[in-house]
Parts: sequence; structure tokens; C-alpha cells
Amino acid sequence: MPRPRPRRALRRTLAALVPVALLGALAAPAQAAPAAAWPEPVPVVNHVGTTDPVVFITIDDGWNHDPAAAKLLLDRRVPTSLFLLPGAYSYDSGYFHTLLDQGPSRVENHTVDHPDLTALDAAGQKAQVCGAREAQLAEFGDGARLLRPPYGTYDATTLTTARACGAKAVVTWTYDMTTWGRWTPPTPALKAGDIVLLHFNETVEQDLRRALAAADAAGLRPAPLRDYVPE
Repeated sequence: MPRPRPRRALRRTLAALVPVALLGALAAPAQAAPAAAWPEPVPVVNHVGTTDPVVFITIDDGWNHDPAAAKLLLDRRVPTSLFLLPGAYSYDSGYFHTLLDQGPSRVENHTVDHPDLTALDAAGQKAQVCGAREAQLAEFGDGARLLRPPYGTYDATTLTTARACGAKAVVTWTYDMTTWGRWTPPTPALKAGDIVLLHFNETVEQDLRRALAAADAAGLRPAPLRDYVPE
């Protein structure tokens, strides 16, 4: 019998292989689309590295709406970062509208209702952080760019959640100068870039005066924290 020509043999081989290849392609599982990348974690800031003669005044929570403290902030044009809870401003938002509309203060994120974020899973943290930002946008028309986690506690999930919810940094503090009950912390010798923590409690005006006096004694001026925190 004559041997098949090489070209004819090649055609027969290909004809036999193509159906097998097609069947394999049909049987192969579909490749899943790559998952969307989770945002990069934000930096954590407890002191700003700067040579500018500035200090940063921050006030948390917002439950005590002291008119004397508001007058002091407005009279001295203090650019304060207000880490507010929605429940604390919802019953008297006019107090904070005045500070934001007539002064250089900005509203920042302190979660919805002050939980320890490290005790929550990713969904719980997102509800707290994004929920607070959405409430601030609805009330003040300005979304927070900084997150202060309650109690200063955070974990890796907090840092990515902060980015997902519009924050560029998690901010703690250098010194807590809040008076609690009868205990007043010692007044520190402030340095450029220090972040001072106060609270809207019953002693907020006195604590604010003490913080501003410490800044004056160090030759420092209050500055807007949001402008100095890196992305």
C-alpha cells in the first residue's frame, strides 16, 4: 500500500485533535474575575513632622455645647479639628454650624457611636466609619478627611476602612489635656507639630484656655490639622 503523503497525514492529525481541544475548552472551568483591590491603609499620626511653629487643637465627642468655649474659638480664630459623634450634634447642630460657618474649624470623623473598633469585624467598622461620614455630609455638607478611632484603638482593618470611607489618616494625639472630674493632667511643654486632645465636657473652656496658653508660651500658633496630614 502506498504511504500517505506527509501533508495529508498532517491534515488527518489536526482533524483528530481539534475536536478534542474544543471539548477540553468547553469543559474547563471559567476563570474568576480578579477581586477588586482593597484600599491601601492610611497612615497613623500622633505628631506632625514639621518645622513650622504650629500646634494642633482637637476636640472630641461634642456632648457639651459650651457657649463660652465656642466664643473663645471664634474670638481667637482657632482652626480646631472637631471629631464629633452624630448623636452629640444632632440635638443641637446649630452650635457646630456656627463654629464651622463663622470660624476656621473643620468637622472630622469619630465614628457613629464611639465603639472600640478593634472589637468589630470589617463590616462593623465600615458601618461605624462610613456611617459617621455620611451623617456629617448630610448635616454639614463637608465630609471628614481624618478619623480618630474611639479610645485611640485601631487595627489593620481600621486603617483600610478609613481609606474606604474617605479618610486620609487615622489621627491619635501627642498630649491629652482633658480634665476629667477633679483630675487635670499636667500641662506639657508643647513642641512644633504636637496634637492636643480635648473633649467637649464640662471643663472644655478651661482646658482650651490652658492649651492655648501652652501654645503661646512655646511660641506656637494653632493650625489646621487637615492641611498638615499627608495623604
